[in-house]
Amino acid sequence: QVTLVESGGGSVQPGGSLRLSCVISGLTHCVGWFRQAPGKEREGLATFDNGENPVYGDSAKGRFTISQDHAKNTLYLQMNSLKPEDTAMYYCVADGGGYCSIWNTAFGYWGPGTQVTVSS
Repeated sequence: QVTLVESGGGSVQPGGSLRLSCVISGLTHCVGWFRQAPGKEREGLATFDNGENPVYGDSAKGRFTISQDHAKNTLYLQMNSLKPEDTAMYYCVADGGGYCSIWNTAFGYWGPGTQVTVSS
């Protein structure tokens, strides 16, 4: 059993930054971040598989960085140069069921989400 709790969302102006955190309870080797905006499909942003190099989706490349602090059991998503189109609910995910990928929308565990709003 894995539980995930996100934090760090909020409102920010375009060009600003936010760092999302996700406290992970339980064992898992595959973790990541997804988001979903109103009326849109879930979008994979970044995944980490057993310490290998992270994989980023096109929306995240060059602006977002995923990292993990094993001592704190916490996953992070540093988001820079935020745009209004980044407005969405952001979810921490774990356990890809053997398919640890930003293209897998069927992760076994999802956090409740944290809202990010980018507007002037």
